Amino acid sequence: MAEPDIKDIERRMDGAVETLRKEYGGLRTGRASASLLDPVTVEAYGSAMPLNQVANVSVPEPRLITVSVWDRSMVKAVEKAIRDAGLGLNPQSDGQTIRVPIPELNQERRQELAKVAAKYAEQARVAVRNVRRDGMDTLKKMLKDGDLSEDEQKVWADRVQAITDAHIKKIDEALATKEKEIMQV
Repeated sequence: MAEPDIKDIERRMDGAVETLRKEYGGLRTGRASASLLDPVTVEAYGSAMPLNQVANVSVPEPRLITVSVWDRSMVKAVEKAIRDAGLGLNPQSDGQTIRVPIPELNQERRQELAKVAAKYAEQARVAVRNVRRDGMDTLKKMLKDGDLSEDEQKVWADRVQAITDAHIKKIDEALATKEKEIMQV
């Protein structure tokens, strides 16, 4: 009898949790961090590119990020991408360098960031559920093809569900931690 690839399911769910952690690294909590601009994509040369592929991002001060754009013609596009990224930042260009001051977080902005964190967590949950669905579909196909008995299919389905529950729990814990970090005054 064949076995479903549980390691692959787990690896893909781990990927969703890891992506969430990276996105949370980009959510600011009042201090400048180069990873804050990681989710920013720029329309460059006819396609969407990550900001770090068109510019250097550095943090010269705790409340300032500087973005040194490599191609002068891309400065406006980079500035627009940062402004439109939903991070509440207001970049100012100075030649090929864009200064991004990090404002103090007020209560309203903290609540907005908490909502963004919740949105990221929901996207991660959806990704985990999609992996679960793929795994369950594979099990159904294996049952239909005669590779698994109904009892074996049930055991594997329970295992996939347990892995899913564990990953959803990790996502919920990461969200709770990030919300606490954001709301600290």
